[in-house]
Amino acid sequence: MTGITLSSAVRTNLNSLQATSSLMSAVQERLSTGKKVNSALDNPNSFFTAQGLENRANDLSTLLDDMGQSIQGLKAADKGISSISDLVDAAKAKANQALQTSSQTERAQFATEYNELLGQIEDLAKDAGYGGKNLLGGTGNDLSVVFNEDGTSSLSISAVDYTDSSLSTGLNLSDLATATDGTATLTLSTTATSGSTLDGNYGFTAGDTITLTDANGSEVGSLTIDTTTTAADLEALYDGVDGVSASLATGTLTITSEFRLTTSSSAATPADFTTNGTDSGFATDTAIESTLTSLKSAQDTLRAQASTFGTNLSIVENRQDFTKALINTLEEGAGKLTLADTNEEGANLLALQTQQTLASTSLSLAAQADQNVLRLF
Repeated sequence: MTGITLSSAVRTNLNSLQATSSLMSAVQERLSTGKKVNSALDNPNSFFTAQGLENRANDLSTLLDDMGQSIQGLKAADKGISSISDLVDAAKAKANQALQTSSQTERAQFATEYNELLGQIEDLAKDAGYGGKNLLGGTGNDLSVVFNEDGTSSLSISAVDYTDSSLSTGLNLSDLATATDGTATLTLSTTATSGSTLDGNYGFTAGDTITLTDANGSEVGSLTIDTTTTAADLEALYDGVDGVSASLATGTLTITSEFRLTTSSSAATPADFTTNGTDSGFATDTAIESTLTSLKSAQDTLRAQASTFGTNLSIVENRQDFTKALINTLEEGAGKLTLADTNEEGANLLALQTQQTLASTSLSLAAQADQNVLRLF
């Protein structure tokens, strides 16, 4: 300071005290931040190297979040495939039930339930999405997982389309035809009544046989004409078949059937005829066996796709674990360059406090020596 003169001893002790104070400030900063390198001024090489390591760790942390979301998407798809597989098993059970019965009415019901299961499969596939991506939803749902910060390491996961079960590139399961009612008429005579005998009338003679068959070729009913057989007996023949009814009015027998019913007769006049209804997709054993084959193929497709997604999941989980370990390594490396040893810095602070006290005492003594001149007055 201008105009003030300090003795050599005082100035020396003052400089020592100022140096100690500066060192204490540096040590206190290290203790408060936990770092020995807080800026490029402390150690440029360590500071910028550590900063590069921390930047890479931050970039990988962002990718780590993306990997976690991709894992959840794969898990959602896997759960979807597992549930679809259960529905395929249920559809297979319906086909086997249809194969075990000869009733066309029951087979038609099983076909309807089969179609409902296919609808549930499609709905389930549509609901298997996660985070805006559905790996069972087809086009536009492919997933790309990036593993490193420059994008040179990645995994592409292709979506499949199970939202339409009939696609040949998917499950290749088509809805079955549903049965519709059909009718046919057999005209006896305008004068025929329920009690009219058939023997010798309307083209029938005793010994003639009327046989009813379904689309599977199975006989569902038969009647052999004798001398006492009446039109009511013929009507009862049709009424006795599940899903078939008949009514006689003004000499005409009207037959209504829930499936295509064929009437064959050995009589001379009445021609063979078939009701004009539509059979279900389970009407014949051949059709059912074909459906069972398609279901087995669909199940194989599901298992293969589950295996593919399982492999993808293992890869992403492995890379996720590796990335976590690498982030820890990078952060540890940055810490070794910048982190302070708090025990050592604490000891340094204690030593500096002692040194500061001694310097203050020394400064006081030097000042007292300068004051001795006052004793002359």
